[in-house]
Amino acid sequence: MEIIYLRQALKDVNKIKNSKLKSKIADVVADLKLAENLSEIKNVKPMSGHSDAYRIRIGNYRLGIYYLDDTITIGRFVKREDIYKLFP
Repeated sequence: MEIIYLRQALKDVNKIKNSKLKSKIADVVADLKLAENLSEIKNVKPMSGHSDAYRIRIGNYRLGIYYLDDTITIGRFVKREDIYKLFP
């Protein structure tokens, strides 16, 4: 699948200091690139009230993504309590 990174998502990831968490993010992005559809990816759940927005669990953080026409747009990477406040 094609992956597009929004500027805010890159800023969110750059703020993270934990190298283990950054490696988990890299693993999830690699899985996204190799996947044929979202059902092949672990820990993906749809965001309530939004048909094309999803979240992926990575520890205490959530990766907010949009999935539309075989393209994934990574929007935010925030703590789990903030995902509904900041995304979408």
